[in-house]
Amino acid sequence: MHIIPLSEGVFTIGHDKVFVPFDVNEHQLHHRPVGSLLVEIQPFVVIVNNQTILFDTGLGFTLPDGELQLHANLAHVGLSPSDIDKVILSHLHKDHAGGITYTDALGIEQLSFPKATYYIGQQEFDFAVSKGAPSYIVEDFLMLKNNPQVEWLSEEGNIEGFIQFHTSGGHCPYHQCFLIDDGKEKVFFGGDVAPQFKQLKTRYIAKYDFDGKRSMEMRQHYAHQGKEEGWKFLFYHDVQLPVGQF
Repeated sequence: MHIIPLSEGVFTIGHDKVFVPFDVNEHQLHHRPVGSLLVEIQPFVVIVNNQTILFDTGLGFTLPDGELQLHANLAHVGLSPSDIDKVILSHLHKDHAGGITYTDALGIEQLSFPKATYYIGQQEFDFAVSKGAPSYIVEDFLMLKNNPQVEWLSEEGNIEGFIQFHTSGGHCPYHQCFLIDDGKEKVFFGGDVAPQFKQLKTRYIAKYDFDGKRSMEMRQHYAHQGKEEGWKFLFYHDVQLPVGQF
């Protein structure tokens, strides 16, 4: 199994839900609004069983030339948007779903990965559409509705037998987590329920979660099982460690 982090950079986020770029060499966290969190934004590509799989799609920012940053990051590791076979989404908050679509040179909205199948929980999609801003930017993902490239996930199950998924809740009501098992390795993507390694090591309850106690309990469960089974964890928001293992 080959894991490729696709960092979009380090940001602070405050109560206004706005992601502000942060240069760790120049900026000071205490100069940002009280309560601001320091986070990485880091989708992952996992190449397994002859498939190239993208987990979450970042902020959807574009570079000065108009190219989607996520596309540029793929190019840096020798991949094109057409190489992605599956896009698997833990939830649809704007920092995880911004790159689902992009606007092309003609001003037409397109799916960012033309040959991929997109996987998202039906309950999460319906909730996100009804909830909207500031956490959800509906126009980023509304194109998925009734789209033939979408596979709607139930509360739990598996994708082609080697990717288990279940609805963890916690961070948002219908957040989902994924365990890849190719028979040799187990790799866990916990989205925003397990976003940083340090959170797996403590009984941390986050105020920004829909149900902080539930998230904490699920992290403890994942940490215990991951230790027992030798999982590799993919950390979407860890500034120092993209991939960790107990």
